[in-house]
Amino acid sequence: MAVISPSRSRIENFRELGELRVATRVDALSYRADERGTFAGFEHDLLVALGEHLGVPVRFVPYPDTAHALEAVVNGQAHLAAAGLTPDRHLPLAWSAGLREINFVLVGRAGRRALLRDRDLAGRVVTVRQGTKLAGLMETLKQSIPGLDVVYPATHTDDQDLLMQAATGRIDLLATDQVNYALAKRLAPTLAVVYELPFKSAVSWAMSLHADGGLTGEINDFLNESAGNGLLASTADRYFGHIRRLDRYDFAVFLKRIENRLPRYIPHFREAEKRTGIDWRYLASVSYQESHWDPEATSYTGVRGMMMLTVDTANRLGIDDRLDPKQSILGGARYLSMLQAKLPKEVVYPDRLWMTTAAYNIGPGGLNNARALARLLGKNDTSWVDLKSVLPLLSQPQYATQFKTGPVRGGEALIMAENVRNFYDILRYSYPIESAQLADSGADAQSSPSFQVNAQKTIGVRLSQPVP
Repeated sequence: MAVISPSRSRIENFRELGELRVATRVDALSYRADERGTFAGFEHDLLVALGEHLGVPVRFVPYPDTAHALEAVVNGQAHLAAAGLTPDRHLPLAWSAGLREINFVLVGRAGRRALLRDRDLAGRVVTVRQGTKLAGLMETLKQSIPGLDVVYPATHTDDQDLLMQAATGRIDLLATDQVNYALAKRLAPTLAVVYELPFKSAVSWAMSLHADGGLTGEINDFLNESAGNGLLASTADRYFGHIRRLDRYDFAVFLKRIENRLPRYIPHFREAEKRTGIDWRYLASVSYQESHWDPEATSYTGVRGMMMLTVDTANRLGIDDRLDPKQSILGGARYLSMLQAKLPKEVVYPDRLWMTTAAYNIGPGGLNNARALARLLGKNDTSWVDLKSVLPLLSQPQYATQFKTGPVRGGEALIMAENVRNFYDILRYSYPIESAQLADSGADAQSSPSFQVNAQKTIGVRLSQPVP
């Protein structure tokens, strides 16, 4: 539990200051820089939207840990703290409504003895980040369990680093939350939940008890509005909606094939990126979902090759040998480029990318049916999170009869898109982009996921080091 002494210092009203100053910390979920230097994250995106709601730009100020971020608010250096925080009523702070629920777990290396009850923790060593509510809860649990040892890592170490240490056995048990665990498990299939802690909470934002200008009320109004208009749900889906789709075995096989199959085809994927502007790792992700990088793969419907092209599609693209890896990869890349170009400009990144992936499975007509059905059901046809609920309905007779194409296997398209999201995340981690690849390839902007990622840099957001 963080120990923070109240201060009489107050930060200037955000409207008079001309910015909303947010104390945060770099982590995998809330606020992080991607390989292009673009900042993103669940809380980052919501705070940018909050700034637009308040009519001021957001200034993110990173601190080494949550305790320092909270102290910045108490000491009048920031208007609010947002760093995967859970409400701690012992601190001299006001707390917003919850952004997302948290379930706490103990994680360790798979195969070790499972824990059935609290007293099974006797003699175990639990690592937890200092200055968090979870640390306070573990200290309380320690008082009732003789032999339980609670230790704290260096302040700059985030949950994902700690989870990788737990996967290798360097950490006995790690106290974390389910989402962080699921995110790490894709890269470390040896991780397992050893014990579900009897604690639940929610991520919230911390503000000064003496905030001027009604900031606390405006933030809660924004969060209530975001819950109603789907912004909270769509932002959560962007970062967490796909990570539990695959199981431990799926990820283990994928990681193995990154080692023993992918390297021989990387030159072909890179060449296709040069020709189409589509990130080669995205192309490789689609290819793995389609064929597991098997150039001779064949399905019962007759699609074949690395990118599983139909005869008609191959002919249209000028591909004369679907089993030739280089031809198949380039053909698949060109087809993806065509599919993405067909989407209206109102469909923006990253929803545009996932809709393109779904269309690769069911064709542009099938995706248009899904978007039409979404409109019919009063949903947003430009939102991937809304389309996710519609795609499986395309195979049901009461909906399929409304379209000339008849039933469409929309559920399969959904699974494909969500799996590709996972594979793409892992390949971006395994193969960070080189700075040389950031040069404009000259590809059509509408057809390039890499362009669209780069184009999403938030306007009006300034970054800085901690304010002295």
